[in-house]
Amino acid sequence: MFADLALSPTVRLAFLVGVFAFVAVLVMLTSSILFRRSAIRSRLTEMESGGAVASEGSALRAEALNSGWTRLADTIEKRGISLVDTRSDTQRAKLIAAGYKSPSAPRIFTLIRLVLTLALPMIFVLFSFSASEPPSLIKLYLIGSMLALVGLYLPNLWVQARADRRQQAIVNGFPDSLDLMLVCVEAGLGLEAAFDRVGREMAISHPLVSEMLCLAVLELRAGKSREEALRMMGERNQIDDIRAFTTLLIQSDSLGSSIGTTLRVYATEMREKRRMRAEEKAHRLPVLLSIPLVACMLPVMIGVLMLPAAIRVMREVMPALAG
Repeated sequence: MFADLALSPTVRLAFLVGVFAFVAVLVMLTSSILFRRSAIRSRLTEMESGGAVASEGSALRAEALNSGWTRLADTIEKRGISLVDTRSDTQRAKLIAAGYKSPSAPRIFTLIRLVLTLALPMIFVLFSFSASEPPSLIKLYLIGSMLALVGLYLPNLWVQARADRRQQAIVNGFPDSLDLMLVCVEAGLGLEAAFDRVGREMAISHPLVSEMLCLAVLELRAGKSREEALRMMGERNQIDDIRAFTTLLIQSDSLGSSIGTTLRVYATEMREKRRMRAEEKAHRLPVLLSIPLVACMLPVMIGVLMLPAAIRVMREVMPALAG
């Protein structure tokens, strides 16, 4: 019996899948443990050095990680396959909003889409023909086409989800940065110095907001005008609140009004908007809870109430109707 099971292709395929799942789980657990330790170590280093050394190390690690994909994309383009998207500017803006700021990010994104579009149907076809009964051509065509569409649109969904998470984190931490910025401006600092001070102060609590402010400071120090740097900060993150804030600062700077008064009014509005978002989520909870209640509890209650009557009808009424 064991020899027959060992010769069965289904059993061998199931055994290989089980070994692959075991190795994958083991690698994920090991990497999670190592990543947790490295994260704790980097957090301690960042707390000791004020955040500058940790951010520099993370940038170097990200650059080393992207270098392999960059070399692969360069090799493919040298073979004659172009990885440049026709909508490169729009795609570049989406990738920057998702946190991928490398110049080669659009090419790597196109390469990943191409690999997934071709790899998923090929894996399905290989697993299908390794089975004891290969599927029909129509089934292969339909499922392969669906997997190709999944591989084509899955990177877009990933980038959009990552951009949404980053935008939500920036929106949640931006009112706190406005309060700190208002304190710095009222204490006598200029706008650039206030950005720098708040960015260094929020490096641990809100790292995305700190990165946004520090990047604007670097652009100002590199020689860009204040209007251009603020406008780029609003367009780079693709958040309506940041765009409105930068537009307000540009108008206040051009008209000569007080930056402190502008920050105080806008900080009050941002805190009010954050409170309204929290109240909106709280008011949505009863509506969201009604869906599982109706879908899970209502059929059970109807069955408990109607089942005795149905049993009585079947025992007494149905024999009487049958004569």
